[in-house]
Amino acid sequence: MSVADDLSAGRAEKIKPRDGKRPNPVSESFGAKVALTGLALAFLALVLLLPLLAVFVEAFRKGPAEFFLSLNDPDTFSAIRLTLTVAAIAVPLNLVFGVVAAWAIAKFEFKGKAFLTTLIDLPFSVSPVISGLVYVLLFGAGSALGPWLKSYGIEILFALPGIVLATMFVTFPFVARELIPLMQEQGTSEEEAALSLGASGWQTFWYVTLPNIKWGLLYGVLLCNARAMGEFGAVSVVSGHIRGLTNTMPLHVEILYNEYNFVAAFAVATLLAGLALVTLVLKSILEYRYGDEIAASAKH
Repeated sequence: MSVADDLSAGRAEKIKPRDGKRPNPVSESFGAKVALTGLALAFLALVLLLPLLAVFVEAFRKGPAEFFLSLNDPDTFSAIRLTLTVAAIAVPLNLVFGVVAAWAIAKFEFKGKAFLTTLIDLPFSVSPVISGLVYVLLFGAGSALGPWLKSYGIEILFALPGIVLATMFVTFPFVARELIPLMQEQGTSEEEAALSLGASGWQTFWYVTLPNIKWGLLYGVLLCNARAMGEFGAVSVVSGHIRGLTNTMPLHVEILYNEYNFVAAFAVATLLAGLALVTLVLKSILEYRYGDEIAASAKH
């Protein structure tokens, strides 16, 4: 036996447990588990729960009557209606784009595929304010498109179309980015089998591809909807801040806060927080009721 073998044998003898059980390399002591768990919970409470609690406390600081009275305002109703309208337009369009883009990237090979993937990630790397300024340059009074569209009665900036375009830009990666890795993992074998059996392209998508991606698609839609309703930067640039016309809920909160109308500002903020909580609850319910199907779809 060599010297190296003797050293290895001696090292193995030292780390061999006396009770005959193999040591768990990832086990931690009870104190370490409690400390790490407490640290994580404290961080979440400081960063997430306390700000959320502060919003509701400030909203009801003068009582429920003042809270509901502050919401009973035409400008507030207009902001809520505009926010829901923008989300109702932008989310379905991004759903269609996300599915088409993910299908093309995951199922086919073509020139410019890497460039398309980079473009999809572009809103993640560009500030929303910059994206809003781009639309101002494209459709503003000093551009070529702006006056031409206005001559036909089409208003882009400081109107609903501009807000929808800005919202779509900052939200369109969510659906595609949720579906691309899922579709790549699934491959093309089932689609090829369906086509070889005589199914059309639409039948293949509807009966083969869509059932396999439905949970990823739903997650992407939930994230896209949450971002669409809460977007501030890009919408702030293109909206013009016209009270009662082009102010979404986040912009309306800013206006109320700048006017020192704190109860009304936090009351509208509670509506945004409530929409976010509803999104989170729906996601949790789906995971609880269909968790096995979601896991099977992800592993498929």
